[in-house]
Amino acid sequence: MNLAIKDIRHNLGRFVLTSIGIGMLLMTVMGMSGIYRGIIEDATLLIDKMGGDIWIVQENTRGPFAELSRIPQNLTHRALSVPGVTVARSFVQHTIQRQNNGKRLRMTVVGVDWPIDNGRWIPLLSGRMLDQNHYEMIADKSLGLELGEKIKLGKNSYTVVGMTSSMISSGGDGIGFFTVSDAMSIQFDSPGEAVRLERAARSARVERSDVGLKQPSLIDLSSQASSYLPALASPQVSSVILKLSPAANIKEVMNIIEGWEDVSVYTSEQERELLLKGSVEKVRKQIGLFRVLLTIISAIIMALILYTLTLDKLHSIALLKLIGASNWITLKLILQQALILGAAGYGIAYFLGQKIFPLFPRRVILSTEDLIQLAMIVFVISILSSFLGIWKALQVKPNEALN
Repeated sequence: MNLAIKDIRHNLGRFVLTSIGIGMLLMTVMGMSGIYRGIIEDATLLIDKMGGDIWIVQENTRGPFAELSRIPQNLTHRALSVPGVTVARSFVQHTIQRQNNGKRLRMTVVGVDWPIDNGRWIPLLSGRMLDQNHYEMIADKSLGLELGEKIKLGKNSYTVVGMTSSMISSGGDGIGFFTVSDAMSIQFDSPGEAVRLERAARSARVERSDVGLKQPSLIDLSSQASSYLPALASPQVSSVILKLSPAANIKEVMNIIEGWEDVSVYTSEQERELLLKGSVEKVRKQIGLFRVLLTIISAIIMALILYTLTLDKLHSIALLKLIGASNWITLKLILQQALILGAAGYGIAYFLGQKIFPLFPRRVILSTEDLIQLAMIVFVISILSSFLGIWKALQVKPNEALN
């Protein structure tokens, strides 16, 4: 019979508890990698799903995901005049936190340029796409909303016409998809009293100016809604997304747009890199550091456990040597136990992870690459952690069995 298996059976309770402890540590290491993968997936979700070739944002910014960006909505008309551009869509994104049915509702609002874009790229679980320009939304299931439910945001109510899953922003908030006009209405909504005070202040400024004295009719005009005042710009969007024809040269299109002094332009890949090297970069470093620390801790704990197990059987090891067993028998005994302990811990980590990770508030994505990498790390630390026990076993003298 294999000596390692026989010794494990002899100390089965301790081995099981030790394996569970190691498994919990390895599950945490596994979860760290999965959380990082999930953060990357969430951060780049919209860039990958929306299928744009070029993103136009505010000049000297890295928006709309890495930082705030504001550009005129009518920029779409200017972009369509560029040779090679087939589709120009406005894009709006911002985060809100409100109360809904007595519960906190935190949502990333994304505006799609209906009717050019009705959200057909959104993977629906149930319901339908956006069919009209106002008062409809598609909600991620993490928001806790139901299909057909009405939710009041600002002065308007919006009906949930579609449900989707795993549509999460880089901040971990569920996404609600609206038309661009509705998304801007939610973003720039102001209380009635604030609107009244702003109009009164605007009228007072015109009344005190020379123009107001010369043209009193402008005083009445200034007290109207902002949309009636041609001098005031319309609300701005976060970005304009361009789709190019297959024959278009993306570099030539970008060179033309880069000549416009009020915007910056990026490809989808550049936008992705800006996002990953911005807010996600610090998260990656922090998670990576915790992963290294937990791996080192796992190795130390395994080494101490194997050393303790070796101390418990010093008399048996001395007896083996007394009857003529070679050092290789002892070395193989401890090394096999280390590998079995590592394999059992890894198996427990994977099994528990499959049950626990789906319950996390953020997505945990276990990639095959990360699982193989962790398996190799466990194999290495199993071997390294056995060295302390092997060293102690090699110090045992055969005559100690007679004591």
